[in-house]
Amino acid sequence: MVNFRSSKSHQILLLSLLPASLVAFSPAAPLHSFVSAQPTTTSTTSLCSASNTAPAIPMWAQHEISITAPSRGCHLITSEVNKAIQKDISGMKIGMANLFIQHTSASLTINENADPDVRRDMEVALNKICPSEWTKDGTFDHVMEGEDDMPGHVKSSLMGVSLNIPIKNGRLALGTWQGIYLNEHRNQGGWGGGHTRRIIITLQGQS
Repeated sequence: MVNFRSSKSHQILLLSLLPASLVAFSPAAPLHSFVSAQPTTTSTTSLCSASNTAPAIPMWAQHEISITAPSRGCHLITSEVNKAIQKDISGMKIGMANLFIQHTSASLTINENADPDVRRDMEVALNKICPSEWTKDGTFDHVMEGEDDMPGHVKSSLMGVSLNIPIKNGRLALGTWQGIYLNEHRNQGGWGGGHTRRIIITLQGQS
């Protein structure tokens, strides 16, 4: 026979032998105060419950645009990009747009969209960073394609060939003063007579 007034260690031993679902107790209460307990019911909310709608299916779209810059330098192309994607992006509440230029002497970046002096100054700065004179003074070995070619490769890597822009409520979430630049790093420009640059635009989002 178990003495309910035995030591605390004996009480703990007895508790360990009882099913937890059959007793409810206060750790400070004597063993003779135990009462049988009804099984408790736990209420949980499932993310996939019948009341919830089905998970949104990701939407994908891809476009290719071709642009020939009028000259070497930085050119604002935000309107051309928006025109190409407007039908697909309008149905996306949240997502991401990737722009990728398929060339090694041109690049993409995001910067000031209002004052054209910014684009001019950007070209000046790039020419200071990597001057075409390096093709003539022995700095570069890759010189067979023109004095602007190897500097164009360097500038392309410095500026980058890809952009990721968030999609928010059916539009590119650019800031008020942000615009998308196509940076042409070769001299052979001119609409219809220069380097045609292909840009792949990939959209992923949800409605």
